[in-house]
Amino acid sequence: MKTSIHARQAPAAIGPYSQAVEQSGLVFCSGQIGLDPASGTLVEGGIEFETRRALQNLGEVLAGAGLDFIDVVKTTIFMIDLAEFEIVNRVYGEHFDPPYPARSTVQVAALPRKARIEIDAIALKRE
Repeated sequence: MKTSIHARQAPAAIGPYSQAVEQSGLVFCSGQIGLDPASGTLVEGGIEFETRRALQNLGEVLAGAGLDFIDVVKTTIFMIDLAEFEIVNRVYGEHFDPPYPARSTVQVAALPRKARIEIDAIALKRE
């Protein structure tokens, strides 16, 4: 049975989707951008600040499912400029510990709200 996850501390969905969905012990987290949950606006300061906020938002969604970054098995990072990858990789590394999740990073033409980065995740509930 599919269950929708809603975390109050993360930005509300900006479309017809769930922040995350749980089914069969897997939690599929929708992509998070650097939206400030209080104002609903994109944080300022560039890729580092957007990455930090996106990961904070992802952490809140995980917490809403009773999980943490250690439970993440796969992430996908969408960036509009791979030249900023070194900064993203450094900030990302501050949130995950070995064994690291599998990861894909893709450059895209555009993201919602003119964001520079979006990160989604798949996590596994521990028994």
